[in-house]
Amino acid sequence: MSARRRAIQRRAKRLFGYWRSEQRTLRQGLVALALSTAAGFVAGLTLQGIGATLQQLPGLLILVPAAVGMRGTIFGAIGARLGTTNAAGTFEVSRRHDGVLYQNVYVAVVTTLSSSLWLAVLAKLTAAAFGRPSISVWSLVTISVVGGALGSVFILLVTIGLSVLSHRRGWDLDSVSTPMVTALGDMATLPTLYLATFLVRVPTVNAIVSVICLLGAIEATVRAYTVDIAVVRRVVLEMTGVIVLTPLLDIFSGAVEAARKPELIALPILLTMIPPFVSQAGALGGIFASRISSKLQIGVITPRGLPEVPALIDASIVFALGVVVFALIGSIAVALSSATGHLPPDPARVIWGTLLAGVIVTPITIVSSYYLAVVTYRFGLDPDNQTVPAITSVMDLAGVGCVLFVMTVLGVIGHG
Repeated sequence: MSARRRAIQRRAKRLFGYWRSEQRTLRQGLVALALSTAAGFVAGLTLQGIGATLQQLPGLLILVPAAVGMRGTIFGAIGARLGTTNAAGTFEVSRRHDGVLYQNVYVAVVTTLSSSLWLAVLAKLTAAAFGRPSISVWSLVTISVVGGALGSVFILLVTIGLSVLSHRRGWDLDSVSTPMVTALGDMATLPTLYLATFLVRVPTVNAIVSVICLLGAIEATVRAYTVDIAVVRRVVLEMTGVIVLTPLLDIFSGAVEAARKPELIALPILLTMIPPFVSQAGALGGIFASRISSKLQIGVITPRGLPEVPALIDASIVFALGVVVFALIGSIAVALSSATGHLPPDPARVIWGTLLAGVIVTPITIVSSYYLAVVTYRFGLDPDNQTVPAITSVMDLAGVGCVLFVMTVLGVIGHG
């Protein structure tokens, strides 16, 4: 028994020793998560504030999670690719066409436009499949393309800025980029989608803008597959499946929220809390996936079914960060609800429920991230193009499901 205890103590010492060696990464990751949590609450307050618009434009609530998630899909992958080049020492600040910055900007532009068109069509089809009312597909095209493009400009600038700063200051881009990009994607996309809704209120304007958006998205799609930059073509080809399939999870997440819309609107604290919750669940998965992808590509770990020690240690770091972040989210949600006069009957239960939902969703995040990275790497694909985009969408659905499940079981919301 004493030998077993000594073995456990040795493992604990090694773990704490590794954590001490990663203090800088932990601090950077925690600061990035804290800042991105604040940004996520801006998105939550925006979602709460546009409740009337969601009622006036049926089908919009189905589009919103997919449009927000797609920003994380596109720019999370960009951040992961830049993080890998930073870790490998090949990152450089340059506007040359053969440089990583130019190539990733090109990918961002063409995939933003083409994916926005796909999301509009998908939202309309989903509303029809679930028998729910919806605005016209032309209105959805206008909102999705215009709102998505406006939001992407801001997120692209932030992503590039973070990459350059990380390169110059020696930050761990894998721990900094994903949480900031996913949360800022939420913060920027929701307001720009809301602004785009004003275009659909004037039929003539909507008709003209939707046609322009349609033609622009088709042009971007053609250019994405015919560009003469081989690296860009490869990235676009590898991301095609992710862009086509992962929005199904986001759309289904939106359908789940739409089905519980009366309860969510009756409890504004949940509308405020869900965006930062799912954003941070995806961010934690993105941090872990980015670190695993970088370790796979520079040879620190191998793509094994059973995770090696460096992967397990990274998982422990992500889980610890998750406990802190989800407790923070619940506390901030209650504080904001109190400040806005929407405090729920049992605030402590909301905080406990948020933390419990986070404890449930974090292992799902870690396991999914690891095996997505391993499988894509074994198939000869770039995990940066697959894992981070996929995990953010998986967490959009899993996060909403966990929150609604836990809050229903605890009695915060009624059974739907």
